[in-house]
Order: sequence, then C-alpha cells, then structure tokens
Amino acid sequence: MDLGVRWKLHGDGRTPAPGAVVRPDERLSWPRTFGLGAQHVVAMFGASFVAPVLMGLDPNLAIMMSGVATVIFLLATRGRVPSYLGCSLSFVGVAAVIRAQGGSSATVTGAVLVVGAVLFLVGLAVQKFGARIIHAAMPPVVTGAVVMLIGFNLAPVTASTYWPQDQWTALLVMLFTGLAVVCLRGFWSRVAIFLGLVFGYAVSWVFDQVFGAIHSADAAGKVVDHWRLDLSGVGKADWIGLPSFHAPSFEWSAILVALPVVIALVAENAGHVKAVGEMTGDNLDDRLGTAISADGAASMLSTAVGGPPNTTYSENIGVMAATRVYSTAAYWAAAAFALLFGLCPKFGAVVAAIPGGVLGGITVILYGMIGLLGAQIWLNAGVDLRNPLNLVPTAAGIIIGVGGVSLKITDNFELSGIALGTIVVITGYHVLRAFAPPHLKCQEPLLDAGTSTYDESGATDESDRAR
Repeated sequence: MDLGVRWKLHGDGRTPAPGAVVRPDERLSWPRTFGLGAQHVVAMFGASFVAPVLMGLDPNLAIMMSGVATVIFLLATRGRVPSYLGCSLSFVGVAAVIRAQGGSSATVTGAVLVVGAVLFLVGLAVQKFGARIIHAAMPPVVTGAVVMLIGFNLAPVTASTYWPQDQWTALLVMLFTGLAVVCLRGFWSRVAIFLGLVFGYAVSWVFDQVFGAIHSADAAGKVVDHWRLDLSGVGKADWIGLPSFHAPSFEWSAILVALPVVIALVAENAGHVKAVGEMTGDNLDDRLGTAISADGAASMLSTAVGGPPNTTYSENIGVMAATRVYSTAAYWAAAAFALLFGLCPKFGAVVAAIPGGVLGGITVILYGMIGLLGAQIWLNAGVDLRNPLNLVPTAAGIIIGVGGVSLKITDNFELSGIALGTIVVITGYHVLRAFAPPHLKCQEPLLDAGTSTYDESGATDESDRAR
C-alpha cells in the first residue's frame, strides 16, 4: 500500500530550475529537505505556541502533538496533500467562553474533542458521497472568499501584536524577505522566509547592542522597556522534558459552545485543500473527505491527552507559495522537528524567542500571500465579481472575517471573525441564488459530479466560460 513516503529526487537535488516546482512526490537533497522542514516549523511555531497559551494549555504538548497530527494527515492523504497541522486558532474564543463559565482545561479539551469527532464524521460523509456535497455548498466563489478571509483575518495579528513590538525591525525584515524571495536564485530563494528570520535575529541583536532596550509593547501587549531579543528563557529551559498531559471531561454546555466551529473548520479545510490544489496543479477533490477526516482524527487524539485541536495551517501554505516546494518529505522533516521541540523545552525556547518585530515583518508577506490565493481561485475558475450574486455575499463575508465583526447570539455565545464570515458567505450565496433571476445564475452554476470544472455546459476555453 502506497503511504506516500517515497520521493523521487528533483533534478540534481540541489537547485530547481527557474520557475520549476518541487512536487509532493519529489524532494531535494536530504540536508535541503530538512532545512525546508525547519522553515515550516518556524512558520507554524508562533501560532502553535501562542494559541495554546491563550487557551490555557501546554504549548510544548501542542508542538509535539502538531508533529503527530501532521504524520497522521500525511499518511491518511497518501502524501498527496502537503500540509502542516498546527494548533487551531478558531478555538481561542471558544476556550475563553468555556473558562468564563467556570470550565477547566479538561472541559475545554473535552468540548473540542467532540468537535473533532463531528469533523471526522463530516469527512467520512464527504468520502462516501463525494466532494460534490462540499462543492455544492462551497463553489469557487465561496472557497475563494473563505481562503481570502482566512488569510486576511490574520492581518490584525501582525498589525496589533507583532509589528508594534519593534516597527523598524519589522520594516527591515519585510524588505529583506521580499528582496530574498524575488532576487535570490536557486535554493536560497526557496528558503527566503528562513533567511528573513535569521536576518531578523541578527538585526534585533545589533539594535539591542547599539540602542539598548526598546520601549514598546511586549508579547503580552504591555508597553514596557524590554530587549528585542530575549534569550533568558533558553538558559532556564531543560534539555529534555515531557509536556503535561490530562484527560478531557465532557459538559454539554461547553460542547454546545464549541460545536459551531465545525462550520469554520470544514470551510477552512476545503479552502486549504483547494489552495494546495491550485498551487500544485492537482485536482485534490478525491482527497478532500480524507483531509477533513484526518484533521478530525488528529484533533481527537491531541485533545484526548490534553492538547489543543489541530488544523491545516495557513502559515505553511504561505511558505509553499513563497518557496514553490511542495514536497511532503519537508513536512515529514517538520513533524520530526516538532516532536523534538515538544520533548526538548530548550529548543522550543529558542524558537519562542523570535522577536515580535521579526514576526511582524515575516507575517506581513506570508499572510498576504495566503489571502491572495483566494483571488487566484477566483481567477482560475473564471468567477465574475461583476455579478452581484457573487459580489454581495463575498464582499460582506470578507469584511466580517477581516474586520472581526461579531454577532452575539446569547450572553455566553457569539460568532465572529472567520466563523461568522464563512457562514455569511455560504448562506448568503445560496439564499441569494435561490431568489436571483435566471440570468444571474447561468454564469456560475452549482457543481457537477465533484470535478474541478465548474461549468455544466462542458466548456473548456475562457471565451466559452465568459458566455
């Protein structure tokens, strides 16, 4: 049985040709592959470390279980869907609500485990009935909008959390990374994000030596005098140590608070799989149900031992977009590094010491790349945004998702951000479609049997689609 763990060497394994892509079943030389894996770990580490902290869970366990989850995902999808699974930010608000109601960490993980189980069942349904049931609900106009709001929803993280910590370092890192992506050749252009982080470390150290401590917001958002590069935690951390585990507990009130996130996770997974398919040029419709089930299974395993839920990571999709290396071997390397980080608090402390200003410069580029993949989905599918049926729900959903608009349902539950934006795009599109005149529907029919061609007439060229 092919588990997707065999890779052909791409070219000479050293320098891909200009414009070439390294496909999922290919790899570069192992040293370069491990370097790319390290870059993926760095890309996911910030969110995967911060999210569990915000949820009140052990970040070292989160990192370790992200590696386990990625292995499960790669095996389940047979190596066809290159993705990294990290701690889902969709549950941060849910965890806050549950804790505000008096729930413990066990209550949080119990509620999220149920969400993972529901997500797993949704994936099985997609496997049985085909990708058409997802595509019928989320045609290209919808998936493109979801990918866009997922990416652009991360913009406030950069603007309010990372960038203010050291705006000048962030600006320099952004410029250096942009130049590295565009101007460097060969392998070095493929690891431009990692080079930007190294550059940022160096700049932060030099600025500390020359200018002293900076008076700005720290990682907690409190304006204080602090060092840009603080490695004090590295010396205090142990070399080897197990994270803390705990069993989940189940309370209906907490479960009901968490369940609506399933909608966002299904849309998020569909959007990510679609984005990966657009980048690799593969039709991954047949892997969509498997990807959703694998995400659900990985989240169930993680929360069963006290870790956070996992989901495919936008940050790592951004890295692939920048490097054009889609090799799943790099993700296996990343998973191995994550396991080591989870078992070695000192290594985790090194990565956690990445200055906020450095992350600000990097994420400006990465998050923008993610969002613009949604526009690429629209372009490739020929979505006409002059059509109000397409324009109105996507415009409303994207603004809600990006702006963090919230809708308070009860005193203890509200929808906001990605979840609310996704619901508005999906329901808005289908409700408007039900009442729209026929001439607005003919340009973008609902899907056929689940292929990546969204034209019932069978037209294949752009002029036919335009008609």
